[in-house]
Amino acid sequence: MTAVAQARRRAELGLLVLAILITGGAYTLASLGQTSSVPANIGPFFAAITGLFFAAHLAIRRLAPEADGLLFPLVALLNGIGYVFIARLDPKLADNQATWTFVGIAAFVLTLAFVRRVRDLERYRYTFLAAGLLLLVLPLVPGVGVSIHGARIWVALGPISFQPGEFAKIAFALFFASYLVEKRELLSMATWPKFRPVLPDLKHLGPILLAWGVAILVMTAETDLGSSLLLFFLFIAMLWVATGRAAYPVAGTGLFAVASYGAWTQFAHVQERVTAWLNPWTADKGYQVVQGWYAMAWGGIAGTGIGLGRPERVPFVASDFIFIAIAEELGLLGGTAVLMAYLLIVGSGLRIAVQAEHAFDKLLAAGLTALLGFQAFVILAGITRLLPLTGVVLPFVAYGGSALVANYVLLALLLRISDNNSRARVDQPKVAMAQVA
Repeated sequence: MTAVAQARRRAELGLLVLAILITGGAYTLASLGQTSSVPANIGPFFAAITGLFFAAHLAIRRLAPEADGLLFPLVALLNGIGYVFIARLDPKLADNQATWTFVGIAAFVLTLAFVRRVRDLERYRYTFLAAGLLLLVLPLVPGVGVSIHGARIWVALGPISFQPGEFAKIAFALFFASYLVEKRELLSMATWPKFRPVLPDLKHLGPILLAWGVAILVMTAETDLGSSLLLFFLFIAMLWVATGRAAYPVAGTGLFAVASYGAWTQFAHVQERVTAWLNPWTADKGYQVVQGWYAMAWGGIAGTGIGLGRPERVPFVASDFIFIAIAEELGLLGGTAVLMAYLLIVGSGLRIAVQAEHAFDKLLAAGLTALLGFQAFVILAGITRLLPLTGVVLPFVAYGGSALVANYVLLALLLRISDNNSRARVDQPKVAMAQVA
């Protein structure tokens, strides 16, 4: 382990201890606010979160010692704060979230153990494409897929239910990165139509458009328009990063506008959400948004205190509107701290992408970071009425097992790319000296 790696791991350990202390303190304050007593299980709670997060830290130290030292403590803090508020709102949901957190940490460690070099995944592009499409179609299979709250995005296998679409996004990110690395130069050249070229040859753009189009159609059939929006943004962002052509995001904006209008004309629930977005005070579906605004207003600058607010008045507050509970009981300061954590995660992810020397690593890191950052932006924009509400959840914070596990896998891939970047920089001088000798 190099001196830089040792410094990163020490910094990571210190920040992780701070995140655990903040989580434990918030858990204690939540109990004091509700029952005026210290929680009886505070000891086991501290032991559980310390054991989980330290196991992940040891896995990073052993399997990816050169990786970025900021990402995991930030994620641990978000995960811990999210769990505290879920436990404060619904203890039964908290039990489920604790189980999924354990599964997510296990998936995180396994990803680091089995993926030793991310660029090795490049050769499996069509395997990832097939896996992504299969995961998207799975909820439509009779007897397996189930519909909840009007969206058929769930798969039930005995007592376990999950959303395969959360893992499909990562599979598509891997496919897009692999395909675009090979075709980026051809996609950068405008050759069609011949009388006024504005697009690359369709035989190069066609496969990726087909994959994206099929995915969008499937998620439209499942009425999962939030995930459709995320996949659309992932496609446009990675295409732009790969080619450097501003025409792609401009054209993507136009396509998004057309698709949005089509969704608004064809789907009743989209019309309801748009109506609630334009005028939530008169729309029946605007009740959730308006109650969220009241809750944030009651929180003020410093918040009502954990356990002293009334976030349960907001429907689905533990999943879709978890940020409302945080903003009410921790105030503007607490809500801003959560936003800053996401900005730091996105900044770290983009730094990893910039530092990557291999094109596949660079493109994949940019895509995974964009996916995580835009997911947070979409739900927060819906809460604050910048965009209509979608079914997207706040990463690592909101209740939801599938999203939590998938995001931990995403985090492991980012850390693996960071570790590979650092190892490559360390090995370069050694190779140069060997060549001179």
